[in-house]
Amino acid sequence: MEPPVRSTLVLSILGAFGGAVAAAAPAHAACDRELAASYRPERGTTIVLVRPFRAGEPLTLAPAGMPASAAARATAPSAAAVSPAATPTAAADLCLVKVLVGPGNPGPADSPATSAGIGIEVWLPSPAQWNGRVHAFGGNGWAGGPAGSANAIAAAYVAAVAAREGAVTSISDAGHATTGSGAFGMKADGSPNRPLWRDYADRAAHVQAVVTKSLATAYYGRAPHHSYWQGGANGGRQGLALAHLHPRDFDGIVVWNPAVHLVRLMTAGLYPHLVYRHVLGGAPLMREQLDLASNAAIAACDRVGDTHLGYVLDAAACAYDPARDADVLCANDGGRNATPTCLNRAQAGAVNRLWYGMTADGSAPDPAVDTGWPSMATLPAGVHRWYGPPRGTSLYGAAFTRSGTRGLAHPDGPFDMATEFVALALGDPALADPPFDTAAGRGASRWRELSFADLARAFDRGIAQQPAFANIDAADADLRAFARAGGRLLMWHGVADELVPAQGSVAWYERVAARAGGLDAARAFSRFYLVPGVGHGPANGTSNPAAAPPSFTPDQSYDVLVRWVERGEAPEDIVLRSAASGATRPVCAYPQRIAYVAGDPWVAASYQCRMPAMP
Repeated sequence: MEPPVRSTLVLSILGAFGGAVAAAAPAHAACDRELAASYRPERGTTIVLVRPFRAGEPLTLAPAGMPASAAARATAPSAAAVSPAATPTAAADLCLVKVLVGPGNPGPADSPATSAGIGIEVWLPSPAQWNGRVHAFGGNGWAGGPAGSANAIAAAYVAAVAAREGAVTSISDAGHATTGSGAFGMKADGSPNRPLWRDYADRAAHVQAVVTKSLATAYYGRAPHHSYWQGGANGGRQGLALAHLHPRDFDGIVVWNPAVHLVRLMTAGLYPHLVYRHVLGGAPLMREQLDLASNAAIAACDRVGDTHLGYVLDAAACAYDPARDADVLCANDGGRNATPTCLNRAQAGAVNRLWYGMTADGSAPDPAVDTGWPSMATLPAGVHRWYGPPRGTSLYGAAFTRSGTRGLAHPDGPFDMATEFVALALGDPALADPPFDTAAGRGASRWRELSFADLARAFDRGIAQQPAFANIDAADADLRAFARAGGRLLMWHGVADELVPAQGSVAWYERVAARAGGLDAARAFSRFYLVPGVGHGPANGTSNPAAAPPSFTPDQSYDVLVRWVERGEAPEDIVLRSAASGATRPVCAYPQRIAYVAGDPWVAASYQCRMPAMP
């Protein structure tokens, strides 16, 4: 076995740290506590752990011998250690460095509003294996966790990528230790916790970029030749915020299903349950009823030639209306469906409301007139506040069931982030569900008392408080500085995303184009792809369990971005493959749309990407 890797360590903590320069560690410092002891960073930045891992070693941390100042956040396991069999192992020699960046937010140790700072976890391959790149990752949901581990699965994944690719990888905790909750965002008086909102919104991602590149330069004695950001959902929102606010942090950014307009979409996530309460008298639709309507929409809109794909290829063109479908409507309410899972007219109207998205009064237009799909760069206005999931998407997904339990129980409770955002916007923790526990109080499920007008007030209040929430929506789509810096952005969104409607990304990208000077100007540095049938997490986001839509593989979009940045190979249509069926199909760079030409509908060569017809 080779001896521990040694190199000269000179950390320069720049950017967010006001240009402070750290003291140099001794030459040939080992990847162990010697490095932590010798490093003397400035201005609230501390290395709290340095730990080598040999190939095959379990990815857990041994707290013995660590400085007391590191505390529990620094020494908690990086990866799941429920049992030896469940503990992942290092696939190659790696050096783990954990860094804590202040100032955080002072307060009682047991308060979620208290934070020692931003925890960052950096994984460095051995010098012989380093490919010269930084590959940083965003965090999902509320992030949080012990010193850079957004959660155990994410931390293990980031380590695995470092071993597999040979890139320096990193992840942050977004500035707080509260896992799976937004309780950090509220102070004891109910007001927004501005320092931690700033960390969560964008500062943690920026600091992560600076620290990761500094550590790479120090450890290897040379700077990375390229740096990349990758993230989905909230990690995707972080990527878009980086491109706007910190345009020189990364050469390339790849995001999928980005949770842009975060306050809007999460507040609107409570809307389906108000529809149940105020339109259907408090009786939620059964899963079988939701699937009946969604599968009928798929059957009405999924035909290509003489073949039913099992998912909708063009969601913007699908205007299916269950209130006009006799096969869905109950036999005793004007239809011919005599099964227990039929829909009466009120229930069919409720499904149309879910598809259209949040309105201030619980209404929805005739889908033949307006399906809720955006046609311009402006966001919904007036009565219409936010988008719903396009027809064919599973309506029993994360936005509609408690704790994101897709396909499981609790249809009577909303996604917990939805109730928490409403509570945070209105400064009343009681509106959220338990176990939401803030410095100002606890959740008591008082969202059940809200009217449509109350939810609209929370929606508007969340937008009005964007400065206090550090502009968490990341709605500013001006990426001209990112383009001037030579940056490249690759974004894709599953059209059957159950949690984050793809329409929000369409509207955001239209605004990117408007600020850049048109779609051609935007396409010079960015590409956006809509992926039919694909969900927020699973490849199949539809209500049809037999659907097998082609999707990006875990590495495909990143590999495309690297070729674009480093070889100048700008992507156009990209061929995707279904892992379930083997079917292939191109996805088209927006605003192009896929068109079936002729031949086997399960083969990519049967399709073309075409510009939409001018009105």
